Amino acid sequence: MRVTPRLRNVLPLKTGSMKPSSALMERVRRPTMLSKLTSAEELAPLFKIGWSGFTGVGYPKTVPTAIANHIESNNLQADPSTKKKFNLFVGASVGPEVEDRWARLDMIARRYPHQVGKEIAKGINAGRIEFADKHLSMFPQDLVYGYYSLKKKHGDPRRPLDWAIVEATAITEDGWIVPGASVGATPEILQTAERIIVEVNTRIPNLEGLHDINQSFIPPYRQPYLIVRPEDRIGHTAIPIDPDRVVAIVESTQPDNTGSNAPENDESKAIARHLINFLSQEVEAGRLPPSLLPLQSGIGNVANSIIGGLADGPFESVQVWTEVLQDTFLRFFDSGKLEFATATSIRFSPEGFEHFYKNWATYKNRLLLRSQQVANSPEIIRRLGVIAMNTPLEVDIYAHANSTNAMGSRMLNGLGGSADFLRNAKLSIMHTPSARPTKTDPTGISCIVPFASHIDQTEHDLDVIVTEQGLADLRGLSPRERAPVIIKNCAHPDYRDMLMDYYERALHDCLKRGAGHEPHMLKNAFKMHLSLQDKGTMKIDKWD
Repeated sequence: MRVTPRLRNVLPLKTGSMKPSSALMERVRRPTMLSKLTSAEELAPLFKIGWSGFTGVGYPKTVPTAIANHIESNNLQADPSTKKKFNLFVGASVGPEVEDRWARLDMIARRYPHQVGKEIAKGINAGRIEFADKHLSMFPQDLVYGYYSLKKKHGDPRRPLDWAIVEATAITEDGWIVPGASVGATPEILQTAERIIVEVNTRIPNLEGLHDINQSFIPPYRQPYLIVRPEDRIGHTAIPIDPDRVVAIVESTQPDNTGSNAPENDESKAIARHLINFLSQEVEAGRLPPSLLPLQSGIGNVANSIIGGLADGPFESVQVWTEVLQDTFLRFFDSGKLEFATATSIRFSPEGFEHFYKNWATYKNRLLLRSQQVANSPEIIRRLGVIAMNTPLEVDIYAHANSTNAMGSRMLNGLGGSADFLRNAKLSIMHTPSARPTKTDPTGISCIVPFASHIDQTEHDLDVIVTEQGLADLRGLSPRERAPVIIKNCAHPDYRDMLMDYYERALHDCLKRGAGHEPHMLKNAFKMHLSLQDKGTMKIDKWD
């Protein structure tokens, strides 16, 4: 939706008429901010918007809900002349009760740079929402570079966002923002927004001291991140802002809507065992220290199993440099084996958050939340020698990985930060079940395929592939050496012979014509995918 200066100047913000609660007065320590107190219902305009939040925590809840209520109750989406759609910028995903509702009401025109919601994915795949996937380390810097303001014809070009709506657990005497359980891209969103609305969440404890916030500079003025250990601090405990750009304060009492974490199962536990055995062998060989190196782990049941396995494993004084912490990290902390962890978000279940807040004194000096630009910084990941572990949709026989697009076209989840880590880690590991079910076949989808239908991580970036079947160590292997190792160690038995047959036929044909570096039969490269599309299973009778 195009915004004119006239519309922006008559924005009906009625602030200062509400009486702050005692909880809010405790959290907002700059008295002039309380004069901007308003209700969420008064704030239903907005155009190009940045939200705080990362992996469903730390996102604004009250104002976005009020905007959706306003649009739905006034039936604004029914008439093209009144239809309101917004360009939405968030560090990663936010709660489904907010983002999925906006998508369901067709309120989102564009979305950057990551999503995981069912409704928003449906809107993207139906062509209603323009979505641009981006590495999470790069999105905040691109925002500051002005890449998202190229078509902006009003206001300050250094402020590509018309509005920022962010959640805080407190506001300092200087008017600075103390985030909640995530940082994400909030510092850059606040830096690049013309006007700011702050939701102060008084239900969530004041988490002041948990964060390490640094300022974003642009070349040639960028500075190195002086971090050599996960516990190193380089910034402030709150996000510096110009208080004059804050136009409204809203009190919120809504919790983060995280739900339960994905449960562990036999497959995920088997993957964890293979991986922990591999790490133990690396220690024995002298390639890793006894405490390992800082770990990065994605989210999901496999990641849960790996961290749970490490809590029971042989490694002591372990450190973590990652994006997101799940419930099993609490168990890892409580085991005494996790020394320190840094991330950009803590995505605990409601029960996990309850345990975390109740034992805040136990965890507060062993945990640090940073912006995603720092948490996912390639420079730091490489310097620390991070061990990166992430889950793809599929991996092909040469170790190209697809993390985002099912059957090459249907967007499921955004790329997130997996490639930030996998390209720069000391050990780049992809773990996945060897097969997944379809409606008609319990092993209808092979996660090891001849040719990945979409490539997010290339063969150049991955060192290890793990499934419940086994582990393939690919370091130092050529593509022709990799394929048999991946098939033999990682493919499901239902597909192992089929994949080996593909590889041997491709090798024979390609060597005959002098094209044998990474052999493929182009006419058959996606035959398993086509079978899945037509028959509901990747199992085929023959290649020719």
